[in-house]
Amino acid sequence: MKLCLLGHDYKYAVEQIFLIFFPGEKPQYEEKPPESGDRIVVSLSQSQGEYVAEAEIHLKGAVERSAEVFRPSAADRLTLRRELQKYLKLAFYNAAVKATGKTAPWGAVTNIRPVKIPTRLLESGVPEKEAERILREEYFVAPEKASLALEAALKSISVKNSLEERDISLYIGIPFCPTRCSYCSFVSNSVEKSLRLVEPYLNALYREIEAAAALVKDTGLRVISVYIGGGTPTTLSAEQLRALLDKISASFELSALREFTVEAGRADTVDEEKLLAAKSGGADRISINPQTMNDEVLRAVGRRHTAKDVENAFRAARKVGFRVINSDLIAGLPTDTPSSFRESLDVLLGLSPENITVHTLAVKRGSRLNEGGFLLSESDVREMLEESAVKLRSSGYFPYYLYRQKFTAGNFENLGWCREGAESIYNICIMEELQTIVSLGAGGVTKLVAPVSGRIERIFNAKYPYEYIERIEEEISKKEFIKEFLEKYR
Repeated sequence: MKLCLLGHDYKYAVEQIFLIFFPGEKPQYEEKPPESGDRIVVSLSQSQGEYVAEAEIHLKGAVERSAEVFRPSAADRLTLRRELQKYLKLAFYNAAVKATGKTAPWGAVTNIRPVKIPTRLLESGVPEKEAERILREEYFVAPEKASLALEAALKSISVKNSLEERDISLYIGIPFCPTRCSYCSFVSNSVEKSLRLVEPYLNALYREIEAAAALVKDTGLRVISVYIGGGTPTTLSAEQLRALLDKISASFELSALREFTVEAGRADTVDEEKLLAAKSGGADRISINPQTMNDEVLRAVGRRHTAKDVENAFRAARKVGFRVINSDLIAGLPTDTPSSFRESLDVLLGLSPENITVHTLAVKRGSRLNEGGFLLSESDVREMLEESAVKLRSSGYFPYYLYRQKFTAGNFENLGWCREGAESIYNICIMEELQTIVSLGAGGVTKLVAPVSGRIERIFNAKYPYEYIERIEEEISKKEFIKEFLEKYR
């Protein structure tokens, strides 16, 4: 599809709408509007303080147009850019709806953090019902999605109000898994291929932990949440896991800690000895993430455990005494169906985890599924998500955090559900960018959030374990930027 941008360079914003309506096509950018063939022109013009965002779509011989005329609500550059992109997307969305007859569950909202829209409205004094109406009528968000976003916004505001200016979270990455799942695009290495890297990696990580702990102490920051993720942290042996948690507690001051999570996502890595190591090391929350409770689907995505193994891992975690267990399901996996997904949810509800996150499959460039071209139908994924929402609510769960990813089946969302009092502070903070999160380990991205202005800066660690090991001194020195950031924006 030929695509021409006139009067602006907001390519990313336009492409997000393009992906909704033309998912199988790649935009071919033209400097001037093409004179023939299927084409899209998205333009922006200004006259006497008034802007016009317009989209014109030529598709199969028909032409559809839509325009948005507006005056900016504020003069600052950030707000202006946000509003220009908003109205360009609205114009494009409306023209595309008319041209294709298709709508999207999230309307013209394309960002991965849609909860930020109702959050800003609520914090500016807009009543809840009005904020929900704006999502539905101004952004064309489906009523059920608008309601979910509003609920998550209220929970986000509650957590934000509980934070102090010096509070931070700590993320520690263990980028190893027993095998690589077919849908995975994360930085994770199969220990079958990289076992020799585990010990050198941990030694490098310990050095970064010590340096980061000293920096956190010197700058007066306070760790309220620890999250050990991956990969699969329980790929480590019980001895290695125990040593890691001992290093964390010996290095950081954790007296203000509100939660401590260890991911044990793969049931084939979980045993009672490792769970005891995590619990004795201070963890009070654990994630056991089957993604499905159907053995056929587990095999299809490259997992070597069974649904029975997941049930055994749950029993072991309860025996050890974990306060909160989180479990994930993915809607849209290969060979799954609405019926088998429903059965997975029923089995999982029978295990009674405090948190259940329902993800929508995202087929990303770094995954094997992308190579195979697999994508479940939009109607099947919608049925899975809608049924899960009904069942979870009726079982005493409520939505507490929400985010979206590119390339998800049907343009849907990932939604965290929990029982009262079992919310994950870390999940809310990272998704809504409420506080600084210091990330250690390969692939870690430290996100610095200024408490007053909300300005965000990032520090990227080396992506792969072997790079991280080789560059550990550089990784440690990068964190000195935290001091500069705090001096400038605190």
